[in-house]
Amino acid sequence: MIEIEGLTKRFGPVTAVAGINLKVGKGEVLGFLGPNGAGKSTTMKMVTGFLAPTSGRARICSHDIENDTLAAQSVIGYLPEGAPAYGDMTPRQFLQFIARVRGFSGNDAKTRVQDAVEKTELDPVLDQPIDTLSKGFKRRVGLAQAILHDPAVLIMDEPTDGLDPNQKHAVRSLIRAMAPQKAIIVSTHLLEEVEAICTRAVIIDRGRVVADGTPAQLLARSRHHNAVTLTIPVAQAGAAKAKLKALGAVASVEQSLQSGDTAQLTAFPKSGALLIEEISKLAVSEKWDVKELYAEAGRLDEVFRAITTDDTTRARESRA
Repeated sequence: MIEIEGLTKRFGPVTAVAGINLKVGKGEVLGFLGPNGAGKSTTMKMVTGFLAPTSGRARICSHDIENDTLAAQSVIGYLPEGAPAYGDMTPRQFLQFIARVRGFSGNDAKTRVQDAVEKTELDPVLDQPIDTLSKGFKRRVGLAQAILHDPAVLIMDEPTDGLDPNQKHAVRSLIRAMAPQKAIIVSTHLLEEVEAICTRAVIIDRGRVVADGTPAQLLARSRHHNAVTLTIPVAQAGAAKAKLKALGAVASVEQSLQSGDTAQLTAFPKSGALLIEEISKLAVSEKWDVKELYAEAGRLDEVFRAITTDDTTRARESRA
Protein backbone atom coordinates (compact mmCIF):
# COMPACT_ATOMS: atom_id res chain seq x y z
CA MET A 1 0.00 0.00 0.00
CA ILE A 2 3.03 2.27 0.51
CA GLU A 3 6.03 1.82 -1.79
CA ILE A 4 9.12 4.02 -1.50
CA GLU A 5 11.99 3.59 -3.94
CA GLY A 6 15.29 5.47 -3.74
CA LEU A 7 13.67 8.50 -2.13
CA THR A 8 16.25 11.29 -1.88
CA LYS A 9 16.07 14.94 -0.84
CA ARG A 10 18.90 17.46 -0.97
CA PHE A 11 18.84 21.03 0.29
CA GLY A 12 21.83 22.60 -1.43
CA PRO A 13 24.92 20.73 -0.22
CA VAL A 14 22.97 18.96 2.55
CA THR A 15 21.45 15.53 1.87
CA ALA A 16 18.50 15.16 4.26
CA VAL A 17 17.24 11.85 2.86
CA ALA A 18 19.65 9.54 1.06
CA GLY A 19 17.90 6.91 -1.05
CA ILE A 20 15.32 5.30 1.25
CA ASN A 21 13.59 2.10 0.09
CA LEU A 22 10.56 0.95 2.02
CA LYS A 23 7.32 -1.00 1.60
CA VAL A 24 4.40 -1.02 4.03
CA GLY A 25 1.51 -3.44 3.61
CA LYS A 26 -2.07 -3.58 4.83
CA GLY A 27 -2.25 -4.37 8.54
CA GLU A 28 1.23 -3.02 9.30
CA VAL A 29 1.92 -0.27 11.83
CA LEU A 30 5.41 0.95 11.03
CA GLY A 31 7.27 2.88 13.69
CA PHE A 32 9.56 5.40 11.98
CA LEU A 33 12.41 6.28 14.32
CA GLY A 34 15.58 8.34 14.24
CA PRO A 35 17.42 11.12 16.07
CA ASN A 36 16.52 14.75 15.46
CA GLY A 37 17.63 15.73 11.96
CA ALA A 38 17.70 12.14 10.69
CA GLY A 39 15.21 12.89 7.89
CA LYS A 40 11.96 11.48 9.33
CA SER A 41 9.70 14.50 8.75
CA THR A 42 11.29 15.23 5.36
CA THR A 43 10.57 11.65 4.25
CA MET A 44 6.95 11.88 5.38
CA LYS A 45 6.46 15.18 3.59
CA MET A 46 7.74 13.63 0.36
CA VAL A 47 5.60 10.51 0.74
CA THR A 48 2.47 12.64 1.25
CA GLY A 49 3.22 14.98 -1.65
CA PHE A 50 3.97 18.14 0.34
CA LEU A 51 7.62 18.19 -0.67
CA ALA A 52 9.07 17.18 -4.04
CA PRO A 53 11.92 14.66 -3.88
CA THR A 54 15.25 15.34 -5.54
CA SER A 55 15.07 11.80 -6.90
CA GLY A 56 13.25 8.55 -6.26
CA ARG A 57 9.52 7.91 -6.09
CA ALA A 58 6.69 7.04 -3.73
CA ARG A 59 3.45 5.23 -4.56
CA ILE A 60 0.34 5.14 -2.40
CA CYS A 61 -2.08 2.33 -3.26
CA SER A 62 -0.40 2.20 -6.71
CA HIS A 63 -0.79 5.98 -7.27
CA ASP A 64 2.46 7.85 -7.91
CA ILE A 65 2.58 10.76 -5.47
CA GLU A 66 4.15 13.12 -8.03
CA ASN A 67 2.35 12.11 -11.22
CA ASP A 68 -1.03 11.22 -9.71
CA THR A 69 -0.98 13.46 -6.65
CA LEU A 70 -4.70 13.97 -5.99
CA ALA A 71 -5.54 10.29 -6.35
CA ALA A 72 -2.72 9.39 -3.97
CA GLN A 73 -3.65 12.06 -1.44
CA SER A 74 -7.31 11.04 -1.51
CA VAL A 75 -6.40 7.75 0.22
CA ILE A 76 -3.95 9.30 2.71
CA GLY A 77 -4.72 10.55 6.19
CA TYR A 78 -1.85 12.84 7.20
CA LEU A 79 -1.08 14.23 10.64
CA PRO A 80 1.93 16.53 10.13
CA GLU A 81 4.30 17.87 12.71
CA GLY A 82 2.52 20.60 14.66
CA ALA A 83 -0.85 19.73 13.02
CA PRO A 84 -1.60 23.24 11.70
CA ALA A 85 -5.25 24.30 11.71
CA TYR A 86 -7.30 27.52 11.43
CA GLY A 87 -7.09 28.86 14.97
CA ASP A 88 -10.20 31.05 14.77
CA MET A 89 -12.36 28.07 13.82
CA THR A 90 -13.82 25.67 16.36
CA PRO A 91 -13.07 21.95 15.98
CA ARG A 92 -16.63 21.46 14.70
CA GLN A 93 -16.21 24.15 12.03
CA PHE A 94 -12.75 22.92 11.06
CA LEU A 95 -13.85 19.30 10.67
CA GLN A 96 -16.93 20.38 8.68
CA PHE A 97 -14.58 22.33 6.42
CA ILE A 98 -12.29 19.28 6.03
CA ALA A 99 -15.33 17.13 5.19
CA ARG A 100 -16.28 19.51 2.37
CA VAL A 101 -12.70 19.58 1.10
CA ARG A 102 -12.76 15.78 1.03
CA GLY A 103 -15.95 15.87 -1.05
CA PHE A 104 -18.55 14.95 1.58
CA SER A 105 -21.84 16.81 2.02
CA GLY A 106 -25.17 16.55 3.83
CA ASN A 107 -25.71 13.64 6.20
CA ASP A 108 -22.57 11.92 4.94
CA ALA A 109 -20.42 14.86 6.03
CA LYS A 110 -22.25 15.09 9.37
CA THR A 111 -21.71 11.37 10.03
CA ARG A 112 -18.02 11.57 9.12
CA VAL A 113 -17.45 14.53 11.44
CA GLN A 114 -19.31 12.93 14.33
CA ASP A 115 -17.43 9.65 13.93
CA ALA A 116 -14.07 11.45 13.96
CA VAL A 117 -15.11 13.49 17.02
CA GLU A 118 -16.13 10.36 18.94
CA LYS A 119 -12.95 8.49 18.09
CA THR A 120 -10.73 11.37 19.22
CA GLU A 121 -12.93 12.38 22.20
CA LEU A 122 -13.28 16.02 21.14
CA ASP A 123 -16.82 16.59 22.46
CA PRO A 124 -15.78 18.73 25.48
CA VAL A 125 -14.11 21.36 23.27
CA LEU A 126 -16.09 21.03 20.06
CA ASP A 127 -17.29 24.64 20.03
CA GLN A 128 -14.21 26.41 21.43
CA PRO A 129 -11.80 28.27 19.09
CA ILE A 130 -8.88 26.00 18.26
CA ASP A 131 -6.41 28.72 19.32
CA THR A 132 -7.73 28.44 22.90
CA LEU A 133 -7.26 24.67 23.15
CA SER A 134 -4.48 22.87 24.99
CA LYS A 135 -1.67 21.29 23.00
CA GLY A 136 -3.23 17.88 23.58
CA PHE A 137 -6.64 18.86 22.22
CA LYS A 138 -5.05 20.61 19.23
CA ARG A 139 -3.24 17.36 18.50
CA ARG A 140 -6.51 15.46 18.66
CA VAL A 141 -8.12 17.93 16.23
CA GLY A 142 -5.26 17.14 13.85
CA LEU A 143 -5.81 13.42 14.30
CA ALA A 144 -9.55 13.80 13.73
CA GLN A 145 -9.03 15.51 10.35
CA ALA A 146 -6.56 12.76 9.37
CA ILE A 147 -9.05 9.93 9.93
CA LEU A 148 -12.27 11.73 8.92
CA HIS A 149 -12.39 10.19 5.42
CA ASP A 150 -11.42 6.68 6.66
CA PRO A 151 -8.23 6.59 4.55
CA ALA A 152 -6.50 3.37 3.50
CA VAL A 153 -3.13 4.87 4.49
CA LEU A 154 -2.37 6.83 7.66
CA ILE A 155 0.87 8.78 8.02
CA MET A 156 1.31 10.45 11.39
CA ASP A 157 4.17 12.54 12.74
CA GLU A 158 4.28 12.27 16.56
CA PRO A 159 0.55 11.48 17.00
CA THR A 160 0.70 11.46 20.82
CA ASP A 161 2.85 14.58 21.20
CA GLY A 162 1.46 16.75 24.00
CA LEU A 163 -1.02 14.15 25.25
CA ASP A 164 -1.26 13.05 28.87
CA PRO A 165 -0.92 9.30 29.71
CA ASN A 166 -4.68 8.67 29.50
CA GLN A 167 -4.92 10.45 26.15
CA LYS A 168 -1.90 8.54 24.83
CA HIS A 169 -3.55 5.27 25.82
CA ALA A 170 -6.75 6.27 24.00
CA VAL A 171 -4.91 7.27 20.80
CA ARG A 172 -2.80 4.10 20.83
CA SER A 173 -5.95 2.00 21.28
CA LEU A 174 -7.53 3.81 18.32
CA ILE A 175 -4.47 3.14 16.14
CA ARG A 176 -4.50 -0.55 17.07
CA ALA A 177 -8.22 -0.76 16.27
CA MET A 178 -7.75 0.82 12.83
CA ALA A 179 -4.58 -1.08 11.96
CA PRO A 180 -5.98 -4.31 10.42
CA GLN A 181 -7.61 -2.40 7.55
CA LYS A 182 -4.89 0.17 6.91
CA ALA A 183 -1.20 0.72 6.30
CA ILE A 184 0.09 3.06 9.02
CA ILE A 185 3.36 4.92 9.48
CA VAL A 186 3.96 6.52 12.87
CA SER A 187 6.98 8.77 13.32
CA THR A 188 7.84 8.96 17.00
CA HIS A 189 10.67 9.60 19.45
CA LEU A 190 8.83 7.66 22.18
CA LEU A 191 10.41 4.23 22.16
CA GLU A 192 7.66 2.79 24.37
CA GLU A 193 5.21 3.72 21.64
CA VAL A 194 6.96 1.33 19.26
CA GLU A 195 6.51 -1.57 21.66
CA ALA A 196 2.91 -0.51 22.41
CA ILE A 197 1.48 -0.21 18.89
CA CYS A 198 3.97 -1.06 16.13
CA THR A 199 4.25 -4.35 14.27
CA ARG A 200 7.50 -3.20 12.68
CA ALA A 201 10.11 -0.53 13.29
CA VAL A 202 12.51 1.27 10.96
CA ILE A 203 15.34 3.37 12.33
CA ILE A 204 16.95 5.96 10.09
CA ASP A 205 20.13 7.95 10.66
CA ARG A 206 21.54 10.65 8.38
CA GLY A 207 18.77 9.96 5.89
CA ARG A 208 19.47 6.23 5.57
CA VAL A 209 17.73 3.14 6.95
CA VAL A 210 20.02 1.55 9.56
CA ALA A 211 17.58 -0.99 11.03
CA ASP A 212 14.32 -2.63 9.92
CA GLY A 213 12.51 -5.34 11.85
CA THR A 214 9.81 -6.21 14.35
CA PRO A 215 10.16 -4.69 17.83
CA ALA A 216 11.16 -8.15 19.08
CA GLN A 217 13.89 -8.43 16.45
CA LEU A 218 15.29 -5.04 17.41
CA LEU A 219 15.16 -5.89 21.11
CA ALA A 220 17.14 -9.05 20.34
CA ARG A 221 20.02 -6.79 19.25
CA SER A 222 20.21 -5.28 22.73
CA ARG A 223 22.96 -6.32 25.11
CA HIS A 224 20.25 -6.75 27.75
CA HIS A 225 18.22 -9.23 25.63
CA ASN A 226 17.50 -12.17 27.99
CA ALA A 227 19.82 -10.70 30.64
CA VAL A 228 18.81 -11.70 34.19
CA THR A 229 18.99 -9.35 37.15
CA LEU A 230 18.71 -10.41 40.78
CA THR A 231 18.88 -8.44 43.99
CA ILE A 232 20.39 -10.19 47.01
CA PRO A 233 22.11 -9.25 50.31
CA VAL A 234 25.60 -7.78 49.89
CA ALA A 235 26.99 -10.58 52.03
CA GLN A 236 25.97 -13.15 49.40
CA ALA A 237 26.94 -11.10 46.35
CA GLY A 238 30.57 -12.17 45.98
CA ALA A 239 29.85 -15.90 46.04
CA ALA A 240 26.77 -15.44 43.84
CA LYS A 241 28.73 -13.52 41.23
CA ALA A 242 31.31 -16.30 41.00
CA LYS A 243 28.60 -18.96 40.67
CA LEU A 244 26.84 -16.98 37.91
CA LYS A 245 30.09 -16.48 35.97
CA ALA A 246 30.65 -20.24 36.05
CA LEU A 247 27.43 -20.93 34.13
CA GLY A 248 28.24 -21.92 30.55
CA ALA A 249 25.65 -19.62 28.93
CA VAL A 250 26.72 -16.52 30.88
CA ALA A 251 29.03 -14.09 29.07
CA SER A 252 29.57 -11.65 31.96
CA VAL A 253 28.18 -10.51 35.30
CA GLU A 254 27.96 -6.92 36.50
CA GLN A 255 27.36 -5.79 40.07
CA SER A 256 25.95 -2.55 41.44
CA LEU A 257 25.22 -1.55 45.02
CA GLN A 258 21.64 -0.86 46.01
CA SER A 259 20.34 1.15 48.94
CA GLY A 260 20.92 -0.42 52.32
CA ASP A 261 22.58 -3.83 52.44
CA THR A 262 21.55 -5.27 49.05
CA ALA A 263 23.43 -5.66 45.78
CA GLN A 264 22.14 -6.08 42.25
CA LEU A 265 23.77 -8.61 39.92
CA THR A 266 23.05 -8.71 36.19
CA ALA A 267 24.07 -11.79 34.19
CA PHE A 268 24.45 -11.19 30.44
CA PRO A 269 23.92 -14.20 28.15
CA LYS A 270 26.07 -15.54 25.34
CA SER A 271 24.32 -15.13 21.97
CA GLY A 272 20.98 -14.25 23.57
CA ALA A 273 20.69 -17.55 25.46
CA LEU A 274 17.82 -17.98 27.92
CA LEU A 275 19.17 -17.77 31.47
CA ILE A 276 16.17 -17.22 33.71
CA GLU A 277 15.33 -20.86 34.47
CA GLU A 278 18.92 -21.93 35.15
CA ILE A 279 19.58 -18.92 37.39
CA SER A 280 16.32 -19.43 39.26
CA LYS A 281 17.26 -23.03 40.02
CA LEU A 282 20.76 -21.94 41.06
CA ALA A 283 19.33 -19.35 43.46
CA VAL A 284 17.15 -22.01 45.10
CA SER A 285 19.92 -24.60 45.37
CA GLU A 286 22.38 -22.05 46.82
CA LYS A 287 19.72 -20.70 49.21
CA TRP A 288 20.31 -17.09 48.19
CA ASP A 289 17.99 -14.62 49.89
CA VAL A 290 16.62 -13.23 46.62
CA LYS A 291 14.70 -9.95 46.94
CA GLU A 292 14.07 -9.59 43.21
CA LEU A 293 14.74 -11.62 40.07
CA TYR A 294 13.69 -10.88 36.50
CA ALA A 295 14.70 -11.32 32.87
CA GLU A 296 14.70 -8.53 30.27
CA ALA A 297 13.40 -8.64 26.72
CA GLY A 298 15.98 -6.02 25.79
CA ARG A 299 16.25 -2.25 25.71
CA LEU A 300 15.22 -0.42 22.58
CA ASP A 301 16.97 2.76 23.69
CA GLU A 302 20.22 0.81 23.89
CA VAL A 303 19.82 -0.43 20.30
CA PHE A 304 18.83 3.08 19.17
CA ARG A 305 21.96 4.65 20.69
CA ALA A 306 24.21 1.95 19.28
CA ILE A 307 23.19 2.46 15.65
CA THR A 308 22.48 6.20 15.44
CA THR A 309 24.63 9.32 15.69
CA ASP A 310 24.19 11.71 18.60
CA ASP A 311 23.86 15.48 18.09
CA THR A 312 27.36 16.27 19.40
CA THR A 313 29.09 13.85 17.03
CA ARG A 314 27.01 15.01 14.08
CA ALA A 315 27.82 18.67 14.80
CA ARG A 316 31.51 17.89 15.20
CA GLU A 317 31.64 15.99 11.90
CA SER A 318 29.79 18.73 10.05
CA ARG A 319 32.49 21.23 11.08
CA ALA A 320 35.31 18.90 10.02
